[in-house]
Amino acid sequence: MTTSIESIKERLKDFIIKRFLKNTESESLNFDTPLISGGLIDSILTMQLVVFIEETYNFEFSAHEVDRDNLDSINIIANFIQKKLNG
Repeated sequence: MTTSIESIKERLKDFIIKRFLKNTESESLNFDTPLISGGLIDSILTMQLVVFIEETYNFEFSAHEVDRDNLDSINIIANFIQKKLNG
């Protein structure tokens, strides 16, 4: 299955807006917005995001992969997902 990086980004952005943000916050969300380091999502929301990614893209995170290095922006997450999908 090939999934474009752009479709991954759009799907992530849509999920984050619908599940985590108020209407006023969603306007400022872009692909480089810091999610964790910027305080936009906390540890509970991060885990919800991880579950969404695992279910949507059919892979599991290793414990050491659930961190800011892989989850701090939509661009970072999309690149991480693409690496996982491409094995």
